[in-house]
Amino acid sequence: MLTGKQKRFLRSKAHHLNPIFQVGKGGVNENMMKQISEALEARELLKVSVLQNCDEERGTVAEKLAEGCGAELVQVIGNTIVLYKESKDNKEIVLP
Repeated sequence: MLTGKQKRFLRSKAHHLNPIFQVGKGGVNENMMKQISEALEARELLKVSVLQNCDEERGTVAEKLAEGCGAELVQVIGNTIVLYKESKDNKEIVLP
C-alpha cells in the first residue's frame, strides 16, 4: 500500500503525463489489462482516460484495472485514472 506522502509524490509526477489508454463502451477487458500491465512495466506510472460512453462508473473501472494489473490506484480525478506499479526491470521512480 502507498502512503499519503507517496501518493502525493506520484500525483506530482503524473501531472504532466497524457493518458495513453482509453476505456470506452466495451469497458475493461483482458486484452486491455494485458496492455496496461506491459505499459506499467515499461513506465511505472501512467494515466488512463475513461470516455463518456463507458457504461461503468469511473471508480469501478479504476478498481478493476488496479486489481487486474496488480497496480496501485494513485488517484481518480475527473475522467482520468492514475496507476502506479513498481517495475521489475525498468525501475526509475524512487518513492519517498
